[in-house]
Amino acid sequence: GVGKTTLIQKVTQALKSSGIPIDGFYTEEVREGGRRTGFDVVTLSGKRGPLSRVSSDSSTSRREYRVGQYVVDLLSFEQLVLPMLRNINHGSDAEKKICVIDEIGKMELFSQAFIQAVRQTLTGSGTMVLGTIPIPKGKPLDLVEEIRSRKDVKVFNVS
Repeated sequence: GVGKTTLIQKVTQALKSSGIPIDGFYTEEVREGGRRTGFDVVTLSGKRGPLSRVSSDSSTSRREYRVGQYVVDLLSFEQLVLPMLRNINHGSDAEKKICVIDEIGKMELFSQAFIQAVRQTLTGSGTMVLGTIPIPKGKPLDLVEEIRSRKDVKVFNVS
């Protein structure tokens, strides 16, 4: 809630209007009647789908991925994000691109395929990543700490 996504959106608009090739996604709050009911994934190409929603019941049915009161819609997330990341990773190296990944957090990290795709994107020679990661609190998230400690990563704290 400090403004990471707002900052990402403004930077993305500035880069797009400069004609820089950019793709990726950001997460956006979903509100109903003034309260947050979940998050959507929005790709820079305009596709949108649910990332998570407030769970109506406290009992966990089937295999649910939960973060606090939110149930993560892993299938929806993967269907939106993975094709876009694969497309970036398999583009020609001649086309240097910026890839927006907002965010690499607890909800997104339930997806093993997403973790692999992010690692691949970070090691890909032609791609620069503009991403957001949460500040460490509680149990460290392996991929987040791996990214934070990379020599080729510059971390800015947003407050």
